[in-house]
Amino acid sequence: MYIDSFKVFCDLVKTSSFSKSAVLNNITQSAVSQQVRSLEIKFDCTLVERGRRNLSLTPEGLAFHKTCEKIISIWNDFEARLKEIKNVVAGEVRVASIYSIGLHELPARLKTFGEKNKDVHVRLEYCRSQQVYELIESGKADLGIVAYPTKKSGVLFEVFDEDQLVLICHPKHSLSAKKKVSLSALKGEKFLSFDPEAPTRKAIDRCLRDAQVKVLNAGEFDNIETVKRSVENESGVSIVPLHSVTQEVKAGRLVAVEIEGQKLTRPLGLVYSRTRPRPAGLKELIASLKESAK
Repeated sequence: MYIDSFKVFCDLVKTSSFSKSAVLNNITQSAVSQQVRSLEIKFDCTLVERGRRNLSLTPEGLAFHKTCEKIISIWNDFEARLKEIKNVVAGEVRVASIYSIGLHELPARLKTFGEKNKDVHVRLEYCRSQQVYELIESGKADLGIVAYPTKKSGVLFEVFDEDQLVLICHPKHSLSAKKKVSLSALKGEKFLSFDPEAPTRKAIDRCLRDAQVKVLNAGEFDNIETVKRSVENESGVSIVPLHSVTQEVKAGRLVAVEIEGQKLTRPLGLVYSRTRPRPAGLKELIASLKESAK
């Protein structure tokens, strides 16, 4: 890179010594001579008059020295600014989240983050789990938030929290009077499920299968809001994250019942690129989300 050669040349002028310039730049004296010679060949002129005891600059060398000093000054300012930018918590962070987390888990956490980091703008996009990974891999999102994170090529993930899964039913349903139920109580019940490809659906199906519980498939939906509305309409029961039904339970439109006999939770994961740099704003958001789970 020419910047390095410019600095070597300026140090040579400053010290009037090839050996001292070499020491300042952690290179050999021969390397200093070679770099100066390369510059002279590049510009097709002599820059330095070499004497036995000292050296002097030619007119071209004087002009070149002044230009080098300006370039190095600008470059140093740029490097300082770059370090500043990297350490300043500011700018836009593009977040892609699955619906259930984005709508119910993130709002309060992002509000807390925003109050502490007013110069960071978080742009939130809702999409399905597979789309979250695709946006991270393509560089169209900086941070992905999914349930049941998995290994994917080009991305890293870490679990930062977990949701409790609960049974939800209409207040008039026979199970609504119970504080706790086992999965066996769902045998033969009309059950409202998520889309078959949703990781939460796969986990719930696995739990029901392990418990040897067969339910009646009353519907499959690609988002949690539709599941909740269908339960409110007495179309069946479902299993969803507790945080997603806080308002409906408080309003008396739904009843959330704890599932006993096993720990039913879903891990929440942060997903980001394996290779792309992580700006200070993104790092601070990741740290904030992890801290909010404690």
